Amino acid sequence: MLLEQIKKLAFNSNDELTALVKNKAIKNWSELIEFIRNLPYGRNLNREDFSLVITENKGTCSSKHAFLKKIADRNNFDNVKLILGIYKMNHRNTPKIGNILLDNGLEYIPEAHCYLKLNNKRIDITNKNSDIENLLKDIIEEIEIEPEQVNIFKTEYHRKHLKKWKQQENIKLSFNELWTIREKCIENLTL
Repeated sequence: MLLEQIKKLAFNSNDELTALVKNKAIKNWSELIEFIRNLPYGRNLNREDFSLVITENKGTCSSKHAFLKKIADRNNFDNVKLILGIYKMNHRNTPKIGNILLDNGLEYIPEAHCYLKLNNKRIDITNKNSDIENLLKDIIEEIEIEPEQVNIFKTEYHRKHLKKWKQQENIKLSFNELWTIREKCIENLTL
């Protein structure tokens, strides 16, 4: 019941981000979630400017969820958390990456992924087909972060985790090779 109440919340702030939402004739939190979910996946020109999700009509898991968390904060919507999860990305739970990992001798690669928790229920609005249930069994760890942490902090956290994994699993590829493979996977998500 609480989850449904959160979804129907109306906007009460007059800040610039909420104004962008209202200018799109989006009336409540539920409509905003659906609007953002249906935007194409793609990197924004500036990861620190959350308004670009609306003005460029696209976003990544980081920018879309950070934008939603920022809107929730500015409108005093309780029980909305921004989560950074590390999961075992592979061709089964992220099919659009194709065989890039397998072609490079990897079963999976740790990937940093952002999503929300609404009343402790995970939701993923990265795209219209995103379903957090597909990742649950492959989540290695998760932490709560602030929207401003999706830029430098998220990247550093991800790189640190990848280096630790490389060492623990005795991966022969260099860190730079692993990061390049990971970037190719992310590129495939935009196709």
